Amino acid sequence: MRLLPLALWALLSHWRRHRVQCFSIFTGLWLATALWTGVQALNSQARSDYARASAVLAGPLQAQLVARNGERFDQALYVQLRRLGWAVSPVLEGRLRLPGEPPRSVRLIGIEPLSLPPASSVAGVQLQAFDLQAFIGSPGQAWVGTDTLRQLNVAPGEPTRDSEGQVLPPVVLQPALAPGVIVVDIGHAQALLHAPGQLSRLLLTTAPGPLPAAFAADLEWQARQDDGGLQRLTDSFHLNLTALGLLAFVVGLFIAHAAIGLALEQRRGLIRNLRACGVQLNILLWALVLELGLFAVLGGVAGVASGYALAASLLPDVAASLRGLYGAQVAGTLNLPAWWWLAGVLVSVLGALLAGLSSVLRAARLPLLALAQPQAWRLAQGPWLRRQALLAGLLLVLALGCGMLGDSLPSAFGMLAALLLAAALWLPALLDRALAWLARRCRRPLAQWFVADSRQQLPALALALMALLLALAASVGVGSMTEGFRKTFVGWLDQRLSAALYITPRDTAQGLQISQWLGLQPAVSTVLPVWRVETQLQGWPVQVQGILDHPAYRARWPLLEQQPRAWEQLARGQAVMLSEQLARRLELHLGDRLRLPADTSSALTVVGIYADYGNPKGHVLVDAGWLRQHWVQASLTGVSVDIAADQAPSLIAALQQRFALDDSRVVEQARLKRWSTEVFNRTFAATAALNSLTLGVAGVALFINLLTLGQTRLGQLAPLWALGVRRAQLAWLSLGQTLLLSSLTVLLAIPLGILLAWCLVAVLNVQAFGWRLPLYVFPAQLLHLALLALLTSLLASAWPLWQLARRQPRELLRPFTDEA
Repeated sequence: MRLLPLALWALLSHWRRHRVQCFSIFTGLWLATALWTGVQALNSQARSDYARASAVLAGPLQAQLVARNGERFDQALYVQLRRLGWAVSPVLEGRLRLPGEPPRSVRLIGIEPLSLPPASSVAGVQLQAFDLQAFIGSPGQAWVGTDTLRQLNVAPGEPTRDSEGQVLPPVVLQPALAPGVIVVDIGHAQALLHAPGQLSRLLLTTAPGPLPAAFAADLEWQARQDDGGLQRLTDSFHLNLTALGLLAFVVGLFIAHAAIGLALEQRRGLIRNLRACGVQLNILLWALVLELGLFAVLGGVAGVASGYALAASLLPDVAASLRGLYGAQVAGTLNLPAWWWLAGVLVSVLGALLAGLSSVLRAARLPLLALAQPQAWRLAQGPWLRRQALLAGLLLVLALGCGMLGDSLPSAFGMLAALLLAAALWLPALLDRALAWLARRCRRPLAQWFVADSRQQLPALALALMALLLALAASVGVGSMTEGFRKTFVGWLDQRLSAALYITPRDTAQGLQISQWLGLQPAVSTVLPVWRVETQLQGWPVQVQGILDHPAYRARWPLLEQQPRAWEQLARGQAVMLSEQLARRLELHLGDRLRLPADTSSALTVVGIYADYGNPKGHVLVDAGWLRQHWVQASLTGVSVDIAADQAPSLIAALQQRFALDDSRVVEQARLKRWSTEVFNRTFAATAALNSLTLGVAGVALFINLLTLGQTRLGQLAPLWALGVRRAQLAWLSLGQTLLLSSLTVLLAIPLGILLAWCLVAVLNVQAFGWRLPLYVFPAQLLHLALLALLTSLLASAWPLWQLARRQPRELLRPFTDEA
């Protein structure tokens, strides 16, 4: 092993003369690690906050009793169970609105610490450490986490107010508490949530026996789940981020892979000399692996630091997306464990092995003398291309199998991954065939050289072009999906949000008063109260909404599918309409029968299916009279009002003065649409940023490859110069070769991107969210992305071509000197 340090030193001496290649390998590993670890930092922070949300009440509590019909039940049931010897602990939960624009809300949890088991903890605080007098007494305490305290903009020990002006207990900081959560005594919670004598659930460790029949009509068992199923609801969102991060990681590795391959090609003479001097092949391979490891550690450290900065810049948009789509609260600052930093470096090491392993193995398989032959690597590329094409065919079969037989989110992502990888592997072979076809149609000598030399460059530029193909196809696919979703979403909003005003009462009693008062106003043409109850169907959270029989709904509620006279059947209480995602989850179609949990009569017929974009829960539409008859817990949650636009301000002022409603409870249509559009835009902000970064990384890959080839191509350009071709003309020819290869790649990337867009809207969206979007193709967007890709190629080739144009004659003569 004494030869190992000498071999390693000899290999490392190459980088002193080729600093650009050294920088390219470092840059590839750095960018790949940065983009991957940045995405993983976002996912890790979010999942950590979900775990903190589910650990608000920790300990031996394993099950809970919840209302069979509706969200809440009477407190008397808790008292009766306690008298029967059941060690249950009450919890009241609801959303508390905070002042601000746009309106914000927090999750308010009311607990009764005296009835919790001794081994329980609240927000990481053991019951033995509770200051019970301060918590349950007057004025009480409101426990908040660091992020929530920052949002409230108050100091610890100070009280704060909600949007209605109600005073909360003095704030107490509990760092372990999840963001967006406030914990108070259950008595304070009942007052703040306007729920006197109401509870959300009863926690218990073990039941002394079966639930008595007297309680079974009102309560039911449920596995304890404090986070509202956030982990399950947000899995698809985080999987999308992970897929984009993985794509960026692969594109970054292409830079390192190409640079390592070119470095080995340039060092073929050195490798030949080392082998001829007696250095064994295994020692040489170990030296190459150690060299890769050094690059991996340096690139990993830089990549992890950059990934942290990237995650910190994207976290506000990701947090806003999760809050708007799922109601999930994520902290506004990163707080990552130590293992995340180590994992980032390990990812860089793995990436270096993946990027360099194939080149090392190819060098090991070449005959000793072949290492010194100029065309050895080009000749070895032929069989490699054939194997790539064969592997691409197998991956395409795998993609078709996942698309036709798969019925899950992992199978959808497997289909996308196999499709993209197959296209990338096929690209060099397709470009080689296209250049061969052009070569047969060229007649002039310079044109023949132009095409033949482009074909000669293909092995060295293949990975950079593959990176450009993947980045551009992802931009086309995701861009088409996003713009198509925007077009569909805006049209859907224009129909669903067509009333002039939307009012959210504090409770059902106030909602009835507001509806009655609005009916007496001559300026108001339509008053539509909405009743709602929360329940579950097959373990999935569902919102059941009751509406009146009114012509406005036929105009405002677009249906994807419907039976004849669907609205008339709904009004008679004989039918039900379902959101698209709920219908897919329950595998229901038009004409099927559905029995809702509170329905004591026959099942209802599914007569309509409608889109409900952005709602992670299932949604059911029924007649309001039927809902109030079968669900006594149903509450009046909203009132929509039609009124002339010029009379809306006076009505808003009258509502706010008469019923003490703040701005967040009386919202105009334009403001509500603006909020919805802002949530939509922020939802795709992180996606757009990652797409742009991926395309930028592909440009860096092409730049580094062209810059590295600037030295190796002198042997091909020098004969042309010697035959009278000017240096400036050589630069223009090289630019034309780059643009030719890039243009062919762009032409292949556009149909691939459209196919990717179809997979996203027809397969991935259905598996991830439950709704299917129409496929839109935007020619202006395709032209913009194609020009952007060509501009990226042009910028990537500018510096190498400028260097070529400035070559001195003695540099162009050097190849002939070396041959002599």
